[in-house]
Amino acid sequence: MTTPTPTVAPEMQPQRTPKKAALASWIGSAVEYYDFFIYGTAAALVFAKIFFPSVDPKLGTVAAFATFGVGYVTRPIGAFFMGHVGDKFGRKRVLTFTLLLMGLSTFLIGALPTYGQVGIAAPVLLVLLRLLQGLSAAGEQAGANSMTLEHAPENRRAFFTSFTLSGTQMGFILATIVFLPISALPEDQLLSWGWRVPFFLSAIVVAVGFWIRRSLPETPAFKEEAKAHETPRMPVIELFRDHTPDVLRVVFAALVSVVSTIFGVFVLSYAVNTMHIARTSMLLLLVGTNVVALAAIPLWAILSDRIGRRPVFLIGALGSAVLIWPALWAISRADMALIFVFGLLLSGVVYSAANGIWPSLYGEMFDTRVRLSGMAIGTQIGFALGGFAPTISAAILGEGQNGWMPVAAFVSAACVVSAISAFSARETYDVPMNRLGKKLSYA
Repeated sequence: MTTPTPTVAPEMQPQRTPKKAALASWIGSAVEYYDFFIYGTAAALVFAKIFFPSVDPKLGTVAAFATFGVGYVTRPIGAFFMGHVGDKFGRKRVLTFTLLLMGLSTFLIGALPTYGQVGIAAPVLLVLLRLLQGLSAAGEQAGANSMTLEHAPENRRAFFTSFTLSGTQMGFILATIVFLPISALPEDQLLSWGWRVPFFLSAIVVAVGFWIRRSLPETPAFKEEAKAHETPRMPVIELFRDHTPDVLRVVFAALVSVVSTIFGVFVLSYAVNTMHIARTSMLLLLVGTNVVALAAIPLWAILSDRIGRRPVFLIGALGSAVLIWPALWAISRADMALIFVFGLLLSGVVYSAANGIWPSLYGEMFDTRVRLSGMAIGTQIGFALGGFAPTISAAILGEGQNGWMPVAAFVSAACVVSAISAFSARETYDVPMNRLGKKLSYA
């Protein structure tokens, strides 16, 4: 005879605060990724000249992009640590720690001496601080996604978790807007002091983010586990014991992130440094694509709550695999009208389908005991390739007007692999929260 599960009076149950969790995740992600993305913009526009001035310009660009990529090296490492803390001690602790670590490391980047001042020590210190940024980012999105998913109503989980990614887009917008007037400075001022300003401003946005997050309650799902003393002793061991196939699905599905880093970092450098398109025009395009994404992401998420996670993700991944070709072709022709059309369509509209619903798609593969670990480890390993995508693209970029084709093929291949992985996952949009990650809950 089965012992009935004890019921808890409604007034004793932990309360969900979906709107507050979504707002805190949105603002926190905007702050975190403002810090993370100003590095990418600086790497594309100035770092080759101030940290690697003694090498060939193309090699200097590759080296600058490599320092952008190393931030992704520590992300898988940080994911194991942040996942353990978040699944054992709570989501809120992870979110507080990641915010403060990102803010400190970003501010210190702005204070670094250049190669001309201290020689090789400058790029070494740059890499070390970038590694700290990577450790922070490893836990930010997984923690924020777990927080919003576990506070969200059952039938609107994709919509509420999409606010984390909308916050990420806002961080990109803020980073690019701040660099617009900076990039318009005379070259000597840009390279001497101008590039430092966005990094110093991070102190203000981190203070705002910390103030918002400090009053956010822990999630009901985690509170219930902690109260029942059911939090896992070693979440990562339990994760790989019970959920290895799902971790691998997340790793390969996360390869779709190459679209973001290619368009946000490599395309900026390719257009400005190779095709000699005005910096301001390309920065305005990046702002425009992210403004469009701010509207597109929640709309795709609402659709996902109605028809499922997989079909929406496939639209984003496979659509991006196709649209990268005309987008890069337009840049190779320096045709600003077509650059804006295909850029907005690719990065603003279509990619947002995958980008906006992956928090719910990935998070719903795991139960509460290992959710943060599963998302953090899976995404950060997959995102590592996305982080090095600009470096790979700069290395494989050919000569002449068709030199962009190897880059387009690389992006398309990553998107197709991502789509196949997502298609192999179970559909979970109509599965109750308390049955997510339980193998018997799926038909």
